Amino acid sequence: MIETDVAVIGAGQAGLSAGYHLRRAGLAAGSGFVMLDRSPDPGGAWQFRWPSLTLSTVNGVNDLPGMEFADTLTGENPDDVTAAEAVPRYYQAYEEKFDLQVRRPVTVTVVCDREPRFRVEADELVVSARGLINATGTWEKPFIPSYPGAETFGGRQLHTKDYRTADEFAGKHVVVVGGGISAVQLLDEISLVTSTTWVTRRKPEFRDGSFGPDAGRAAVAMVEERVRAGLPPGSVVSVTGLLLTERLKAARDRGALERLPMFSEIVPDGLRWADGTSLRADVILWATGFRSALDHLAPLRLRGHGGGIVMDGRLATRVASDHRVHLLGYGPSASTIGANRAGRAAVAELMTTLDIG
Repeated sequence: MIETDVAVIGAGQAGLSAGYHLRRAGLAAGSGFVMLDRSPDPGGAWQFRWPSLTLSTVNGVNDLPGMEFADTLTGENPDDVTAAEAVPRYYQAYEEKFDLQVRRPVTVTVVCDREPRFRVEADELVVSARGLINATGTWEKPFIPSYPGAETFGGRQLHTKDYRTADEFAGKHVVVVGGGISAVQLLDEISLVTSTTWVTRRKPEFRDGSFGPDAGRAAVAMVEERVRAGLPPGSVVSVTGLLLTERLKAARDRGALERLPMFSEIVPDGLRWADGTSLRADVILWATGFRSALDHLAPLRLRGHGGGIVMDGRLATRVASDHRVHLLGYGPSASTIGANRAGRAAVAELMTTLDIG
């Protein structure tokens, strides 16, 4: 067993930001705080992204505190460098520069409250900590909605997490389900090599121009309001809309962005709508997002009647029912830039709660 002041679970953007600020607060890695990560290598979820996601198509990579992403790039062409290569390289350099001593691969299976400490069980390792910063994100919990007949489908079903390249779908009719950024990116790629159909629950809203500060503040405010009320975090895209890039304009021009409403059931050879309309399909690609990976925290009973966790604190990272617990990557901090700001705020508040410094 390792005794420490703070256990940090997850070493993606949010976890690394927390580690940096814990060091700045005077805690030593390995003793004052311990970082645990289930991935085999540095890079968080980025190391698992599909190969076609390059630095020119990714939806932004924000700098971690104290070290710029550009510092790890050596004049490469953004069109040629995959995010799955560049971001993990950056995170590894970051861990080394600030000596964060991340323990990996270890999977945290359960966290129990043994007041005044938490017992964190991770494979053969047990960590006893006074405070907890959970930064597990969402990648490990892909969400696929339940539809009647799904088990009868004779084709292939996969989630965004399982996607690799569009070429594997050549000659097949692919239905892409979902209205987020990943959905339209993959729809664009796949529609270049085969026939596609796009299905969404709500009518997508596209916007021209860059993602401005006002839209960013509105998105964060919407999600923050929900988690402070104990509701599950909502979709940011519903506020910001989808940026109509040149690539997506080309996809629109070739008809790939013509959208259908959600079907009512899945049949062996495709889909069927409530009005009786049917569509043959070989592949259903569920680009339906992820949910917060918090199952290991179940013994703490953090969820309330609203289906989410009531959050408070300056940036809504602190669990209202237990100020010893902070959730990063949950709610308004579920973005690369939000994770950075949240890491600093969470550490400051946790140090006060634990009376450190």
